[in-house]
Amino acid sequence: MSKAAELANLIGNINAGGGGVNRNVIINGNMNVAQRQVSSTGLGGSDGYFTCDRWRHVFNTSGRLTSTQDSSAPSGFANSLKFACTTADTSIAAGEYMFLSQRIEGQNVQAFAKGTSDAKPFAVSFWVKGNASATYVCELYDSDNTRQISKTFNVTTDWTRIELSFPADTTGALDDDNARSFDLTIWLHAGTTYTSGTLNSSAWASNTNANRAVGISSFFDSTDRTFFLTGVQLEVGQNPTEFEHEPFAVTRHKCLRFYEHNYEAGYYPADGVNYANTASPFLGNCYHDSGGGGKYILTYHKFEVEKRASPTTTMYRVAGLGNGSTANRWDWFNYSGGWDETDGNTEGGEISSQHHGALARDTGAGVDEALNIAGGWEADAEL
Repeated sequence: MSKAAELANLIGNINAGGGGVNRNVIINGNMNVAQRQVSSTGLGGSDGYFTCDRWRHVFNTSGRLTSTQDSSAPSGFANSLKFACTTADTSIAAGEYMFLSQRIEGQNVQAFAKGTSDAKPFAVSFWVKGNASATYVCELYDSDNTRQISKTFNVTTDWTRIELSFPADTTGALDDDNARSFDLTIWLHAGTTYTSGTLNSSAWASNTNANRAVGISSFFDSTDRTFFLTGVQLEVGQNPTEFEHEPFAVTRHKCLRFYEHNYEAGYYPADGVNYANTASPFLGNCYHDSGGGGKYILTYHKFEVEKRASPTTTMYRVAGLGNGSTANRWDWFNYSGGWDETDGNTEGGEISSQHHGALARDTGAGVDEALNIAGGWEADAEL
């Protein structure tokens, strides 16, 4: 895009109520943050967040893929999200689907004034490439009012910037809260339940599944199939503008609102990671007998960033301390014998959007004794 065209688009968006700093509603659109893993294989049996932060993988298919934070990217970017088909699915049942989605809090999309007489248009842009030509679908979905609109886009073997303009919607206001209100979705595979109608591409409408992904290719048509995505931007306005780059620390901070762990960069939540690669040990305090299951050793951890809501926590065993290898059991420092694995599993304790506790049990701990305790944890408050 030329500088003159970029300026014209930006001015047009400002006139439409958008533009300026922080115009991109999407978090981690450049795929720079990947707290959970940089590569995850055999995906397709269940939904979830597996690699690049904030990007939910959604499946109903016998196909399988590997998801990777990849270094292939267009000029100006360092990373992309890559899908590689590992198990094809060429006999597509009616209800099958596979898509990539970012769910957005209602309070972060109020600038679109959706559902009012002052509703603003939506501008979407992103970079894509694949191993061969294909056609996929980008959908905007209002989950508060079950309304949607979709547009097709083409993928080639070269990096291509996709620019899509979606009209304003004066029907269906979005809730102003921290819950899921709005999705940007990339459809990559779908059966006739979602493709047998007419693509709803010109105006927002109440959801009809048959009209959501018409004209789509199937990502799972061959084990040669790949798909790369980066530079995703959703903004107020009639015309997409250049991707709004921000410092890595800013993007990471936004991601931490939804997911956080105590593993250092380059290490990921799992049993058996060396304690030296976690923010651990912690100071704990031992208190009363727990009815035959050992005494509780309690510790608290303040989150680096307040979560969207009280998260779900998972505990992991660390290596390099103690004398055991049982999943989920933390280590505690026994002053008479050094580091030791706890007798019982570590449980989540008191939890809020700002902190969480962990409860480990061991019969050898002394009541009212201050102890060191070591373990791994993750906290998930995703939409």
